[in-house]
Amino acid sequence: MSDSKLTGRHSDGDLEFNTSTNPSLSEVIAERQSRRQLLGGMVAVAGLFGLSACGGSDDSKSASVVNAGQVGASTSGRVVTLNGSATQAASLSWTQVAGPSVTLTNANTPNPTFIAPSVAAATNLEFRLTAVDGQGRSTSQDTLVTINPAQLGFTAVAKNKNDIVTVPEGYSVSVLYRLGDPILSGVAAYANNGTDTNFAARAGDHHDGMAFFGLAATGTARDANSSTRGLLVMNHENITASYLHANGPTAGAARLEAEAIKEIEAHGVSVVEVTQSGNAWTYVQGGALNRRITPNTPMALSGPARSDAQLKTVYSTDGTGARGTINNCANGITAWGSYLTCEENWAGYFRRASGDNANRSAKAVVALNRYGLSQGAAGANNWATVTAASAADQWKFSKWNTTVDTTKAADGTGDYRNEANQYGWVVEIDPYDANSVPRKRTALGRMGHEGAWPANFVAGRKPVFYMGDDSRGEYFYKFVSATPWSAADANATDRLAIGDKYLDNGTLYVARFDATGQGVWLPLVFGTGVLTAANTTYAFANQADVLINTRLAADAVGATKMDRPEWAAVNPANGEVYLTLTNNNASNRPLTGTNAANPRHYNDPVGTSNNFGNPNGHIIRLREAGDTPEATTFQWDIYAFGAGADLDATNINISGLDATNDFSSPDGLWFSRSSNAGGLVNPLLWIQTDDGAYTDVTNCMMLAAMPGRVGDGGARTITNTGTGGATATQSTFVGKAPGMQLRRFLVGPKECEITGIDSTPDGRTLFVNIQHPGENGSASNITSNWPYSQSGTTAGRPRSATVVITKTDGGVIAL
Repeated sequence: MSDSKLTGRHSDGDLEFNTSTNPSLSEVIAERQSRRQLLGGMVAVAGLFGLSACGGSDDSKSASVVNAGQVGASTSGRVVTLNGSATQAASLSWTQVAGPSVTLTNANTPNPTFIAPSVAAATNLEFRLTAVDGQGRSTSQDTLVTINPAQLGFTAVAKNKNDIVTVPEGYSVSVLYRLGDPILSGVAAYANNGTDTNFAARAGDHHDGMAFFGLAATGTARDANSSTRGLLVMNHENITASYLHANGPTAGAARLEAEAIKEIEAHGVSVVEVTQSGNAWTYVQGGALNRRITPNTPMALSGPARSDAQLKTVYSTDGTGARGTINNCANGITAWGSYLTCEENWAGYFRRASGDNANRSAKAVVALNRYGLSQGAAGANNWATVTAASAADQWKFSKWNTTVDTTKAADGTGDYRNEANQYGWVVEIDPYDANSVPRKRTALGRMGHEGAWPANFVAGRKPVFYMGDDSRGEYFYKFVSATPWSAADANATDRLAIGDKYLDNGTLYVARFDATGQGVWLPLVFGTGVLTAANTTYAFANQADVLINTRLAADAVGATKMDRPEWAAVNPANGEVYLTLTNNNASNRPLTGTNAANPRHYNDPVGTSNNFGNPNGHIIRLREAGDTPEATTFQWDIYAFGAGADLDATNINISGLDATNDFSSPDGLWFSRSSNAGGLVNPLLWIQTDDGAYTDVTNCMMLAAMPGRVGDGGARTITNTGTGGATATQSTFVGKAPGMQLRRFLVGPKECEITGIDSTPDGRTLFVNIQHPGENGSASNITSNWPYSQSGTTAGRPRSATVVITKTDGGVIAL
């Protein structure tokens, strides 16, 4: 137990001591041996902290001898054990007398336990031990436990390059759900030798954003409070093709159908039932709600862009339907129990032939280029080159070719020229209905969506979702619903209908971070300011056009370019918003291209190679005006700068990181749930890395923090250094140094990324995704054996997987 102010003997919340000069129990018994018959042969002792007798003082009626102890303390989220004893007692029972209510486990034993509740200040809890002898006589004694606010309660994990998931002492890690694990009944176990098929019925690859949705003890009903049975819903962002096939992808100008369909199906989303039995978690093959959502799954387009001409394809000639979701990275959740998956770097999958510009309008070419769909693009994995054995299956591959077919209808209803416009959205999924059709929510804009994390839901206040656009030089957005939140909607069973209510109408904003430490949310509304048909860069036709071409709209209104904006997270206690800015490079943002919100430019070599720019990234945060997410202005500062502990403390390692907490390239970001002590008062912030700048020193990692507030630091001027020794200064605003309130909690296996995190509502089980271990290897040169290596095996192709982390004593993780 870290920093608990106790005396005597203790072990992480299990406390038993009495250092007073009072006589020992054996001395009392010896002194009163002659009166044994009057005592009724029973002695009761309630031992933890201060005790007071509640029985009578007349020895002829008393059934016990009392031995009082001292008062001690523990902290929120930790396991506390009460230590009592009694001789010749027929029964014992503990009850709580005062203080915030807790649940006593094994209350009829001498040593019950409870989880210390969340408190904002030192708070006393009082408990009573009652012993009853064989003659029905009872004696009660009380003890006090002082609970202090939560604090980080683990020793930082050292940086390392081991091929296992390393967690702090006192924690255990187990592998739950791996690439290829069968989720539907009748599907064979995964051979992991490149021969496996039917990934539409197996776990996909590259596990990413994730959420836990509670289930009732039996059946498929939702139980948001369940911490022992639920659904894990997770993204499968990408693939490591070299391990999916026996000898990697077969070479050739055209891809083989069997290989391509395997790769396609390994993308998307999993919905899988998980359950806890004893201390072990397992996933349930054949669970009633299990399903895979892939790039081939039918979907509906919803919101203002539905039916727009730019969304019409040969599949959906009216622009209302779509097929599939891909490159699903971060995620979001809703208060009504649905999952939001976000389509990130989708553009790279599409082929667009050389010369295609000539067959499109100048306006369409501007839009395609802005999203990275320039003519001549081959398309990742070359799926568009497949010739299907059955004509009925050809669409699965032809959809990845956005080239205009001049023999087809000019409105795009005869080919897939508009297919790319059906990607780049936030997709809502109902995990509790395996037959529901996911909906692409166009009101939240089209971009390289990294996530869509909600502000706290408050009755009468409009729901708000924060979103990064994951690419260097892109922007930070928020969506404000048009409809105030009604708490009754949290329990609705038609969850996608509730999504229609809150996610199909509202205002999309993009952030401008000013040099003053203040900022403005700029509305992306057609007809407002420059977002009109008169815009000379791109003539916006209507609101659908603004949303389909969100990046162009954000350019036009003057948003602030950021250093690769990724995951957003909202502090559940105060509503402040955190955003990871993973990194940037000199070719994209030179020495003269810094700004107050993206202030650093420096060299952090990898080996002997220079690495100029902001290779280690940073985490920015903002506080909405009036502490309401509907505000249109905010204050900001930088919470933490990624850096090695050995880098220049004045201009690079500005946050004063040391060996216990230095990191690079922050990516995943999440606050602990407000349903447990980890997410109350001063909530835990979890930071996950996707690093290319520090992997010469350590594998990717996850850290836990208890951050302060926006404005707890001050203004700072940095001197940046570019190639050739050129320098430039940049002013910014820096938060208070994290110090010991930021610690490394986990280090992953070789060549992995740590991404995706959630917990059970009680905070005592943590789910974390390990993505692409051994990503630099191949079937003939395996560079990681994880997850097999977790149990000591040094063989086997690596597999992305979900791990389960628990505290050995059963307490709240990290406290």
